[in-house]
Amino acid sequence: MLDGVRLGEFYIICPDNETSRDLDQLRIMWAASDVVERRPALSRWHKDWKPLYEDANLPRPNGVSRTISEASLQRVKNLPGYTTPVFKGKEEQRAKVQAEVAAKGFIAHELVANEVNWFYSHLGIDDTYFQNESVSVISDHIMALFGAKVLAYTKHDPNKLVIDLEKIDEKGNGATFIHTSRPGLTSKEGPGATCESRIDALYLDNPTPAKCYRLETYRSAGSISATASQQLRCYFITKCDFPSPPPPSTRTDGKTDIRTVSDRSFLEKATEHTLQLYQEIIWQVENRSGPVMEVFEVEGSRERRLVIGYKMGGTSRFFSALSNLYHYYQLYSARKYVEQFSNGVTIISLYLNPMPNSSAPPIENSIVQVMKEASLLYCLPDNPFFLDASDCGWVFAQHFCNRLGSAYLQLKNTLDESNPAHAEVLSNIKRRFREETFTRESIAQVIHAHSELIRLLYVNFAMIHYPAATDASLMPTLSYQRLQTTQPLSDAELYDKIRRSVPSKQDLQVLESFLIFNKHVLKTNFYQPTKVALSFRLAPDFLPEIEYPKKPYGMSFVIGNEFRGFHIRFRDVARGGIRIVMSRNKENYSINQRMLFDENYGLAATQSLKNKDIPEGGAKGTILPSLGANPRRCFEKYVDAILDLLIPGQTPGIKEQGTADMMDWAAMHARDRGADTWWKSFTTGKSAQRLGGVPHDTYGMTSLSIRQYVLGIYKQLGLREKDVTKVQTGGPDGDLGSNEILLSSDKTVAVIDGSGVAADPHGLNREELIRLAKLRVPISNFDKSKLSKDGYLVRIEDQDIKLPSGEIVLDGTDFRNGAHFRFKADLFVPCGGRPEAVNISNVAGLVDAEGKPHYKYIVEGANLFFTQQARMSLEKRKVILFKDSSANKGGVTSSSLEVLAGLALSTEEYLDHMIFKDGKPSDFYKSYVKDIQSKIIENAAAEFQCIWREHARLQGAKPRTQISDELSSTLNDLQAELEASDLFDNLPSRKGVMEKAIPKTLVDKVGLDTLLERLPESYQRALFSSWVASHFIYKYGVNGSNVDFFHFARDLSR
Repeated sequence: MLDGVRLGEFYIICPDNETSRDLDQLRIMWAASDVVERRPALSRWHKDWKPLYEDANLPRPNGVSRTISEASLQRVKNLPGYTTPVFKGKEEQRAKVQAEVAAKGFIAHELVANEVNWFYSHLGIDDTYFQNESVSVISDHIMALFGAKVLAYTKHDPNKLVIDLEKIDEKGNGATFIHTSRPGLTSKEGPGATCESRIDALYLDNPTPAKCYRLETYRSAGSISATASQQLRCYFITKCDFPSPPPPSTRTDGKTDIRTVSDRSFLEKATEHTLQLYQEIIWQVENRSGPVMEVFEVEGSRERRLVIGYKMGGTSRFFSALSNLYHYYQLYSARKYVEQFSNGVTIISLYLNPMPNSSAPPIENSIVQVMKEASLLYCLPDNPFFLDASDCGWVFAQHFCNRLGSAYLQLKNTLDESNPAHAEVLSNIKRRFREETFTRESIAQVIHAHSELIRLLYVNFAMIHYPAATDASLMPTLSYQRLQTTQPLSDAELYDKIRRSVPSKQDLQVLESFLIFNKHVLKTNFYQPTKVALSFRLAPDFLPEIEYPKKPYGMSFVIGNEFRGFHIRFRDVARGGIRIVMSRNKENYSINQRMLFDENYGLAATQSLKNKDIPEGGAKGTILPSLGANPRRCFEKYVDAILDLLIPGQTPGIKEQGTADMMDWAAMHARDRGADTWWKSFTTGKSAQRLGGVPHDTYGMTSLSIRQYVLGIYKQLGLREKDVTKVQTGGPDGDLGSNEILLSSDKTVAVIDGSGVAADPHGLNREELIRLAKLRVPISNFDKSKLSKDGYLVRIEDQDIKLPSGEIVLDGTDFRNGAHFRFKADLFVPCGGRPEAVNISNVAGLVDAEGKPHYKYIVEGANLFFTQQARMSLEKRKVILFKDSSANKGGVTSSSLEVLAGLALSTEEYLDHMIFKDGKPSDFYKSYVKDIQSKIIENAAAEFQCIWREHARLQGAKPRTQISDELSSTLNDLQAELEASDLFDNLPSRKGVMEKAIPKTLVDKVGLDTLLERLPESYQRALFSSWVASHFIYKYGVNGSNVDFFHFARDLSR
C-alpha cells in the first residue's frame, strides 16, 4: 500500500496474500459489472450468476486450453490497430461536391451547404471513402441520403429512413457499400439483410492468392439525421495488390515474414503492433487447417478484439455468419477487417463492444463464448438454424427419414425377388421412396414450423452430451447456462409432447428422427472448441432390419462445411478403406447424397465378407464433398473429426504435412494428436519410403487376388489367355486397372474409364496399354494411330463424332456411362465404376436379343459394381461370375499384414527394417512384401477352389454368388466361435498356428516367442481364429463336419 502511495496512485489494491493480483483484478471487474449490468449485489455468490462467474474466473491446470479469464488477460493498449487515413484533399473535394450538388438542383439551394457539411463532418465516415470515391459519386450519395430523408419524413417515422448506396467496380477491382445500420442488430429486411452475405459470395468466398480481396468496414460515429438514430455502415473492398517479386525477408529463422506476403495497402495502414500480432497468427495458421482464434482486451475500455486466422478457402460465408453470432450476444462492431496474404492465409479482425443497457451477459464473459461458437460456425457457417444441433439433425433426417416402412415390407413379402420383373418393381419403389418422401427443403420447413419443439429437442441433446462441469478444460458455456432455464423433458415426455403437438404424420416423423438422433449419439465433439468438423458416434440400433439385415457394430457420422461422411464397422477391431465420392454436377450430387449411407453400408458389409482371412472385421468410410470442394481438405477434416471420437480434443485444428499422401498424412496426424501406441496402424497403404507402408498399387496387392480367379477360370476350362477377349472398366490410371493391364496377356477389346472409351474388336495394342499403365494416365491418352481401322477412342468431352461402323455418338459422357452394355467378350473384369452400375433394372442390357449374355465369365474387381440381384440374374444365364467380396480381398490381406509389422516390430526395428534408406528398401522389407504377396495368392486360390468345388458338387443348383456369401458368413461365424473357445489356450496348437499365420520373414527376424510376448493377446486370439477358420473351410468346404474339424485341429501343432 505504501508503495502505491509513494507512486501517487489514486486507487490502491491491498492484497490479502490468499489470491493472486490477477484474480483480485478480475473480481473487481466483475463487481463493477454488477453495477453496470444491474446484476444482484455480490452476484458471484448468487445462484443464477455463480456459474458464469466461475466460468470466467476459475484457474486452469497446466496444459489446459485458455478460457475466458486467460483470454481477457491478453491486453492491448487502447490504440487503433490501423493508422487513420487523412485525406489531404478533403476540403478541396468538399467544395467541388457542394458545387456539383447545387448545380444539379435536386436539393434546395439554401440546404445544400448544410447537407454536404453533415455528410462530411457529422456522419463520421472514414476518410478512406472520400479518398477512394469521385466527386460525382459522392454527390450522388449525398442526394440519395437527402431523398431517403424526405421519403422517411412523408411516412412520419424516422426509423423508416433507409440508405442503400453501392458501387461495384466493373473490372473486378473492388466495391463500396454504404447502408443504414442499427448497432447490435441483424437486419431482417432492407440492404443490411443481404449486404454481408453478398460480400461473402462476391469477394470473400473461394479466394486464391492470385485473386483475393481485403475488406475494411466502419460504423459511422454520428447518426444519419437529427431525428433518426441509425448509423451508416460502410464497407470498402479492394483487390489485393501483392508486390511481385515480393520484398526480401528480414528473418533469419526461416519463418514467413509478414512484410513479404502482405498487400501494399495493408502495409501502409497497419500499425507495428498489428503487424506483430498478425505475424504470430500467420505462423500458427501455416501449420494448421483449422481456425486460430485470439481475443484481446483493450485497456481502459470494454472493447474486445477478436482475431481469427485460417487457410484461404477453409470455410465459406463465414464473415456474414460472424455478424449474426456477435449480434446474438448484443455486441456490435465498430470496425471489422478482412486481410488476405499471398501465402494463402486469411485473417479477420473484429472490434466488438457491448450494447448500452444490454440485457445480455457482460462482454467479459460473452466474448469467449463468441470465440467458442465461432469454431462451430467455421464448421457450418451457413447453418440455417444457427448455433444449435438442428443442422446436424437436419442432415441426419435427410438420410434416415426416407426409410421404406411397413407397406414396403408387406409388398416385399408378397413378391418373389428371384423373379427379375418383381425385383425390378421393388427396386423402383425403393428408389421412389428415397427420392420423394422427404426432401431437404421439406425437412427444413418442419424445423422452422416447430421452433419451440426444436428448442426442447436441443435441450434434450445438450443435457445428455454437454461435458460434465467437473471437466476443467470444458467449463459450461453461456448458451448452456441459458438452457438451464428450460425444464428438460425425459425422452418419453418429449415424445408425448411432440406426438400431441404435431398433427401431420410427415412432420411427426421428421421430429421423431431428431429424438432418435439424440438417443443414439454415444459420443460427439459438438461441444469441443478445437474442431474442424462435427462428428457423432452413433449406436446403430435404430437401423431397420428390413433394409440393413446385418447390424453394424458401430457407426460414425461426420458433418463439415463442405462435406458429409459416414464410417461403419462390423466388429470392434475392423479394417477397411475410405471412399471419396465425387459428383459431376448438381443432379449427380443429389443422387450421391441420398444414397451415401446405403453405399457406405454396402461397402462395409462387403468388406466384412472379404475380411474372412484376417483378424480384423470389415469397415468402410465414405466422404461426399460438396460440388467444387477440395477432396483432400475434406479428407483431412473427416479424419480429424473421427480422431476427436478416439482422442480428447487438445489441439486446435489440423497440422499440415506438406504434400504427404492422404494415408501418410492421416497416420502422422494421429501421431501428432497423441496416438503414440497405434498411429502406425491407424492407416495402411502408406508410402514405403517415408513410413514403411506397403502401398497396394505399387505391389499390385488387390490385383493379385483378382488374377487368381481369372487364372483359375482359365485353368478349369483349359483356356489359353492370349485367345481370351476381355472388356475392363477402370483405366490405366487407377490401381486395379493399371495392374490388370500389367499382369494380363489377353486380347483386351475395350477399356472404359472416367476419361472415355477405347475399343478395338481386333484387340487394343498391348504395348500401348502397358505404356499408359506404367505412366498411370487415363485411357483418353491412347495413341489413336495404334488402333485398327475398326477401332476408336471416344473421350467424355467429344460430341457428334462418327464411329467406324457409321454410328454417331452425340455425347461422349453418355456413351462412356453405358459402354459396358454395348460390348461382347469372353471375360469382363470391372476394375472401377460406381456402385450398382449393373442392377436389376438394367441387367437385361448385358443379354442380346437371342438371350445370350454378352460375357461368359465375370470377375468383379470393383466393389459393388453389380447388385446381388443382377449377379443372380446373370448366373441363371450360365455366366460364370465371382463376386467382389471373394475376388478383390488382396488389399485387405496386405493391410492386415502391414498392421502386423507395426505391432510386432519395436520402434527401432521398424525404423531399421520398414523405412527406406537412401530411397531403397531393406532386404527385410523386400522379403516381407513377397511374403504378403504369397499369402494373398494362397488365400485367393484356396477360396476359388472351394467355391468351384462346391458349385460342382451341387451340379450348379446353387449360384456361385450365394456360395461365396455362405462361405464368408460360415467362416466369420466359425472365427467368432473359435475366439470364444479354449482352443487358443492349447499352447502347442497356438504356436503351431502362429508360426504359419505370421509371415516367415517376420518370424525369422523377431522370433516366435518374442512375437507372442509383443502382440496383444486379443490380437493373437483373433489371428489364431481367423487362420484356423479359413484353412478349415477352404479345405473341407462349408459343410465340413465335427469329425473333420477334430482331425484338422489335431494337426494344428505340427
